[in-house]
Amino acid sequence: MEVEIATIGGYEAVGRQMTAVRAGDDVVIFDMGLNLSKVLIHDNVETERMHSLDLIDMGAIPDDRVMSDLEGDVKAIVPTHGHLDHIGAISKLAHRYDAPIVASPFTIELVKQQIKSEEKFGVQNDLVKMSAGETMSIGERNELEFVNVTHSIIDAINPVLHTPEGAVVYGLDKRMDHTPVIGDPIDMKRFREIGREGEGVLCYIEDCTNAGKKGRTPSESVARRHLKDVMTSIEDYDGGIVATTFSSHIARVKSLVEFADDIGRQPVLLGRSMEKYSGTAERLDFVDFPEDLGMYGHRKSVDRTFKRIMNEGKENFFPIVTGHQGEPRAMLTRMGRGETPYELDDGDKVLFSARVIPEPTNEGQRYQSEKLLGMQGARIYDDIHVSGHLRSEGHYEMLDALQPKNVIPAHQSLEGFAPYVDLAEDMGYKAGRDLHITRNGNMIQLTE
Repeated sequence: MEVEIATIGGYEAVGRQMTAVRAGDDVVIFDMGLNLSKVLIHDNVETERMHSLDLIDMGAIPDDRVMSDLEGDVKAIVPTHGHLDHIGAISKLAHRYDAPIVASPFTIELVKQQIKSEEKFGVQNDLVKMSAGETMSIGERNELEFVNVTHSIIDAINPVLHTPEGAVVYGLDKRMDHTPVIGDPIDMKRFREIGREGEGVLCYIEDCTNAGKKGRTPSESVARRHLKDVMTSIEDYDGGIVATTFSSHIARVKSLVEFADDIGRQPVLLGRSMEKYSGTAERLDFVDFPEDLGMYGHRKSVDRTFKRIMNEGKENFFPIVTGHQGEPRAMLTRMGRGETPYELDDGDKVLFSARVIPEPTNEGQRYQSEKLLGMQGARIYDDIHVSGHLRSEGHYEMLDALQPKNVIPAHQSLEGFAPYVDLAEDMGYKAGRDLHITRNGNMIQLTE
């Protein structure tokens, strides 16, 4: 059977992930993502109202025109998890393919919301829920399997396409968390089995974001302990304490909510995406928040809540807000500009339970946000966080578990690939032979 891979997006920069695998006459697309930084550099861009071709020209979504070179029928579109750089282009591109969108339950719910907000295209693709550990047939000779992984969003999976020539493992995005705050540990046992059964692993496509960092990525339980230590240390402060984190990071939001209660403050979630992700996770029973936890996304209801906090005393509340990257329209940025009823005073604490995504737009916006907050007297607590991506030891362990015949680095720029290339060559792979360094829009023929 011919097996061919189209590397469509995410092979020149972090963002707009998209890869297609053809096995015989069957094609599976993995991810359809958005590069948000390409949108944020423009003022007041609303992607919901934009045409896909304009977004492709902007570099915001994958240029999927290379798909016309693949001789086969798309049988499934498979996003690995609910981050925008993996699902953000589904509402723009999926309608071009007569194929179901197959994803884990939480991811499907986020995809559904994205499609609902789309104003340009009618996306009619069937939405199919499949949980980690389950399989489905792809055509007559191939099978799709979901393997449970841990990441900075719940319900993440690594999909595996089993073909007669061996398995193709799509390894974006994960860390090896054996003690997660929510959900099951990464299923390394299954990865080792896949590496040793049948024809083994024909190809492994890997996110190499942190490949240049030594050691292993800590568990989310480590971030939880760090957060508890910080919050306990400021328990007696009688002014305002505000926290921000990734809205999609439900495990981190859960910890913030619990520790707010421990230090005698009422937590409240503020911002559109904060309400969206936490509300969805609670509705699907992934997390159990207190009954009286307020979640407010609409601007007017957020400002009403801020007024209530100011009236009843900042020392009684713990706002958890959007804006950890300094996004211009997010809650924390508005607070820094003095555009909300919440007034920051000298000594008030702002906890960033997130790292800056290493990209110039984000770095600039975050810098500006912190300066604005500091000018109002806020004290910044930075980097209360652990990454959602593997470091070098995790990569060594995955290559040892899967023993793939071919390896394709992904989810980075050419510069970002370099540490992973060195690491893979340490394991006996060779660039140009079985280690394929590629770019957006390329084809890689694995078997003929």
